[in-house]
Amino acid sequence: MDTSLFLARLLGPMLVVLAIGLIACQESWRAMAKEFIASRPLVFLSGLLTLLGGLAIVNTHNVWEGGWPIVITIFGWLAVVGGAARMLFPQTVMGLGKRMLDNKTYLTVGGIVEGLIGLWLCYAGYMA
Repeated sequence: MDTSLFLARLLGPMLVVLAIGLIACQESWRAMAKEFIASRPLVFLSGLLTLLGGLAIVNTHNVWEGGWPIVITIFGWLAVVGGAARMLFPQTVMGLGKRMLDNKTYLTVGGIVEGLIGLWLCYAGYMA
């Protein structure tokens, strides 16, 4: 199986499930996220895991040509940058996260965008 298809089939459903949770259970997710970003060790650990996942994607799929697979590469690089930021600047990330969670529309918009990208990756991975 092509690496692009494999990663689309892996990331697409994950993003769809996350989007459904973000939209359907906003108050619960907001409370959980506020508790999470209040913990420096959890922010660091999430950075470590995000960096690891991003590096795995980038090292197996650093594709910059040819349509939809570029989205997977961008996703990988964003994970690398986001993971490194959590590890190197946890206080900044914690403050940014708190401000984002205080905005009531953030989870809705984030969930919609995440869901659309996830559905698109599912289509590309399973239907194309």
